Amino acid sequence: MWALAGFLVTFVVVRGISRRIRAKRRKPTGKRGLLGDIHIGGVHVHHQVWGILLVLVVGLLEFRYDPAAPWREVLAALFGAGAALVLDEFALWFHLDDVYWAQRGRKSIDAVLVGGALGGLLLLEASPIGETRGESAMWSYLLGVGVHLVTALVCLLKGKLATGVLGVVVPVIALVGAFRLAKPESMWARRRYAGRKLDRARRRFGAGYTARHNRLRDLFGGAPEEPETESVSESEGSGRR
Repeated sequence: MWALAGFLVTFVVVRGISRRIRAKRRKPTGKRGLLGDIHIGGVHVHHQVWGILLVLVVGLLEFRYDPAAPWREVLAALFGAGAALVLDEFALWFHLDDVYWAQRGRKSIDAVLVGGALGGLLLLEASPIGETRGESAMWSYLLGVGVHLVTALVCLLKGKLATGVLGVVVPVIALVGAFRLAKPESMWARRRYAGRKLDRARRRFGAGYTARHNRLRDLFGGAPEEPETESVSESEGSGRR
């Protein structure tokens, strides 16, 4: 619970700060506020760096000292905060480019939504593979696990990252996703779809689908820059902390 709380609070705060900095950058007033990009030695330090360091330190402290309450809860909250800082810039380390406010930067919102959903499911103690009930049920158990993992893999091959990841925790999600159409640009569609089936996939995941999902992403993370201004250099600052 504490890890999820730290994750959600940190994401809301850091995105709010980032949007505030971008708004100030668009309308400069000549006054330097308290919020701004962090530079060390002339280099803009992205907040994913602080997130990586925080996760590493928390992991080291947990493994070394195995603290009891309340310090375990404190470490859990700090771990969630570090994870949020890292995933909020997922698109940057995925593309190895400063795309925070670019169209491609929406991948960060996808990563945060998946991470938050996974945290919520684990908080509800959802079991991905269930429990065995004696040695006689072992083969049925292994078969169920195998089917479950295969359906999650199929979702990933069909280009449904969120469905595949969430399906690892909730098997029915992976099962439904595995039987539905693949995204037309996915590996599954490129190898197995042609003709009418490919046309169906393109209609299903066309402009309307993309627009609906982009509205959801922009609601959480803010709208990206226009295409002609979506790349911002390090020297100019990226409008983020």
